[in-house]
Amino acid sequence: MLKKLLILLLSFLFDLGYADEGLWVPLFLKGYPIEQMQARGLKLSASEIYSINHSSLKDAVLQFGGGCTGSVISPEGLVLTNYHCGYSYIVNHSSVEKDYLTKGFWASSMSEELPNPGLKVTFLVYMEDVTDKILPYIPKNADELKRKAIVEILSKKIADSVERHWNHKYNASVKAFYYGNQYILMVTQTFRDVRLVAAPPSAIGKFGGETDNWMWPRHTGDFSLFRIYVDKNNEPADYSPDNIPYRPKKFLKISLKGYKQGDFTMVMGYPGYTKEYVPSYTMKNIMDVVDPLRIKIRQAKLDVILPALNQSPKLRLMYAKRSSRIANGWKKWQGEIKGLRRLEALKKKREFEKRFEEWTKTQSGKVYKDLLSEYSRLYKNYVPYQKAYYAYIEAVFYNDVFNLAKKLSDILLKLNACTNKQEFDSLRLVFEKYVSNFAENHNYQVERKILNNTLRIYAENIDSSYVPRLLYGLYTESKKSTYSLCKPGIGDLIFAKSLILNGKYQDYLTFAKEKRLEKLQNDVLISLYKQFGVVMLEKVLPEVSIIQLKLDSLNRQYMKAQMLFDTAKHFYPDANLTLRVSFGTIQGYKPRDAVNYNYYTTTIGILEKDDPDIYDYRVPERLKQLIEKRDFGQYGDKDSTMHVCFIANNHTTGGNSGSPVLDANGNLIGLNFDRTWETTMSDLYYSPKICRNISVDIRYILFLIDKYAGDKRIINELVIVR
Repeated sequence: MLKKLLILLLSFLFDLGYADEGLWVPLFLKGYPIEQMQARGLKLSASEIYSINHSSLKDAVLQFGGGCTGSVISPEGLVLTNYHCGYSYIVNHSSVEKDYLTKGFWASSMSEELPNPGLKVTFLVYMEDVTDKILPYIPKNADELKRKAIVEILSKKIADSVERHWNHKYNASVKAFYYGNQYILMVTQTFRDVRLVAAPPSAIGKFGGETDNWMWPRHTGDFSLFRIYVDKNNEPADYSPDNIPYRPKKFLKISLKGYKQGDFTMVMGYPGYTKEYVPSYTMKNIMDVVDPLRIKIRQAKLDVILPALNQSPKLRLMYAKRSSRIANGWKKWQGEIKGLRRLEALKKKREFEKRFEEWTKTQSGKVYKDLLSEYSRLYKNYVPYQKAYYAYIEAVFYNDVFNLAKKLSDILLKLNACTNKQEFDSLRLVFEKYVSNFAENHNYQVERKILNNTLRIYAENIDSSYVPRLLYGLYTESKKSTYSLCKPGIGDLIFAKSLILNGKYQDYLTFAKEKRLEKLQNDVLISLYKQFGVVMLEKVLPEVSIIQLKLDSLNRQYMKAQMLFDTAKHFYPDANLTLRVSFGTIQGYKPRDAVNYNYYTTTIGILEKDDPDIYDYRVPERLKQLIEKRDFGQYGDKDSTMHVCFIANNHTTGGNSGSPVLDANGNLIGLNFDRTWETTMSDLYYSPKICRNISVDIRYILFLIDKYAGDKRIINELVIVR
């Protein structure tokens, strides 16, 4: 009876918000964070999580690629991460003949594991607070530009010294925390030979596709397996067939025990970027200006790309990676706005700011008194430049047609400077190769329509001062033109007029004729790309840079002021792609009136969603048979079901994809891969009552490896505990 009352009391406290917020730096776990974790049920000490004197959990957690997390799960360097983190590499290895997206990939031996040029994984070796080696050397009267220069020089000096000390075995860098009120040295080791070991078919790894993305309930087997290879001395090395599997300092043990409501969970990983401490003006700007514009342009791209995915296997392979990247942010930002509004986050920020301003009146001098009014002034001036900047990023910078234009423009400059035919012909072949590769890997009808949609939005939504002259002319002409390629649009005109895109450029790539390259240098595609560059470099970026410098200064002062004002609060630094620890408990939630979500899903939901007519919901036949027969082996739950995913209130963000979810003993119970759509606002405003991270159950992963794929080789590598 007493135990039940205690559980009810804890649940009540959680609902009031006394839950587990924070992205804690492992170096500073001792004290408040570890005490709170142990109070929630953690059985480990701080040094078992992070230590430089002996192996600890941090030695099993790695940064995967540039924006995900992974963990080592075997003594032979086997790495577990999300399917969507390994997705681009799986696509790179796929073809119509070897369609690993549809069939999955399972290497039957180490010799069949596939290398991935460019893929790197990085481990943290140790951290060190170096604030006292930087801040005292910055003059009090230094402006922001001078301050940044001094910080950069001192940071490089510290990092270079450390790298020399370790004879360049490790990499070193200094990261700013609390907006530059603290600086921490990160010493890391990077491995360059990382090979694909296994991946389920996308019907499992991306089950539910973009429809289910950011949603709960979820039934996605979002995992993939890679392996780190090293030289004979267990040191990082470039790819070589002579390399051997990495022998890690630490690898994670896997638990089949399962979990229940209220159980402790810990997530370790490399979260990307959060803005928990920004003022209401920043939040309002994101809600009203930045997010809506980005959503609008990405929606315009998806309106073209998503229908194309179902037209043929070739188009699906061609646009799979691109559609996934576009849709992820598009949906996340919608949820962010929705969540902030639902929780009245802006109102709560302003209430805090009223109390803060009252406090500033009690402080001597004017150090903090004008901070918020200065934010207000800056953001009023920021909007037109910001809109032009983000429209450019989404419509031009993240557009493959303009990326082609950039490459060709650079080559044309070199061609124009050529003084001998041999050099010219060599560069001409490079030019032609870029064009042919683009044509081979893109569908021109799709690309035209994307330009039609996105450049129209740019022309119609951005102040005319920041619209390139040529774009305005194309926009005006597209309203009158009757080109027969498809419905008239800016993209249609570009493709019709561009010698490069319509395949008529070869006659102008000759060394003999005078002004031979003039036609190509003035090509509509190249010209538009250049005009965008001029607008950005001359009109937009200088103003953005000036305002951003002022905001950087304000953010640092405001962060320091908040910490002085609210001395009872335990401040954790915003995420910045460094190793963090977050803790919480497994629990369901109530996203809105009359809706209550359970804390886990089962394979029953997979069959309920099965739809052979929809690519994202076509359940593989073998998986259906295993589920229908309830052939779960040792991986089923004690309630006789096969759990698929679960949710907890760990504080996570982008970059935590692939993070291990650990139990109270530090054993692996799940793989973090998402947040719920209603709570993507946690990058700006974390609410423990409603914020939930989504993880795939490690038992479902093992079930898929063992029972679905029959891959005993992998199972035999693992250390499984019950």
